[in-house]
Amino acid sequence: MKLITAIIQPDRLDRVREALIQADNTRITVSRVTGHGRQEDIELYRGQQIAPNLLPKVRIDIAVNNEFVDVTVDTIIEAATHGVGEIGDGKIFITNLEECIRIRTRERGGKAI
Repeated sequence: MKLITAIIQPDRLDRVREALIQADNTRITVSRVTGHGRQEDIELYRGQQIAPNLLPKVRIDIAVNNEFVDVTVDTIIEAATHGVGEIGDGKIFITNLEECIRIRTRERGGKAI
């Protein structure tokens, strides 16, 4: 099992969500977050370094069984990319998911996802 975390531009959320639904992945968690990557550099103002502004982003968390990792990642990349790709399109992190438990039924592992 893997946990896929994607940080994307807010204007791509609907497109990514619809693409995931088309790929039979309907179980997602969405959070509004702020952050910055390479799209803004640290500036100097009167000799002082000024930290870049935090920009609005969307964080998507999806728990999947191993056989769905590539499909999910490819779907997110296709739907989240602006044109041929721009700075700020986002990042995807894949981490091992040790355990998943469905509270209602107490199912564990891949069945709970």
